[in-house]
Amino acid sequence: MNAEIIYRYFPNLTDVQLQQFAALGELYRDWNTKINVISRKDIDQLYEHHVLHSLAIAKIINFRPGTSILDFGTGGGFPGVPLSILFPECQFKLIDGTGKKIRVAQEVCDAIGLKNCAPTHLRGEDEKDKYDFIVSRAVMPLPDLVKLMRKNISKTSSNALPNGILCLKGGNLQAELQPYHKIVETNEISQFFKEEWFKEKFVIYLPL
Repeated sequence: MNAEIIYRYFPNLTDVQLQQFAALGELYRDWNTKINVISRKDIDQLYEHHVLHSLAIAKIINFRPGTSILDFGTGGGFPGVPLSILFPECQFKLIDGTGKKIRVAQEVCDAIGLKNCAPTHLRGEDEKDKYDFIVSRAVMPLPDLVKLMRKNISKTSSNALPNGILCLKGGNLQAELQPYHKIVETNEISQFFKEEWFKEKFVIYLPL
């Protein structure tokens, strides 16, 4: 599968963005043979299962220029790298506690000339800076994520949505979301992307 699936859902990309998305397939395939950041059986579905999945967050919010976003537990760069391509005027920091995964994310950023993305070998407990939004992809249960990352949410909001957490999750989330049932928003990704794989997958938004 190639980058065409991205262009289908995001038709207004610049030439630079088109080139950057197109380059991801070969880069991740090459790096994955050296450092395993994507399961072997999943690498052929990189654009659907990883790149497009990451971009589901962009169907919930259009980050304004200058927005700062922390990708917690980024692994090899998801959702941070695709979002950094889509929002070149925003600043992204990608952190992960596994150094070799961060190396892959950094090498990919360097190869495509991504200047607004800073992969950093760091645990969430040790992150001190403030951000408008925390993004993550199935890193840990939401209550644990909130407990760990609440300290990193800036008090000043400048986007259409108040500052908070945006995370990609799947399956039955009822128990996990129960503590926040009055304020959490659960968005089905299948309303944005028609591929079968996106059924029972969600973007969870929690204002903090």
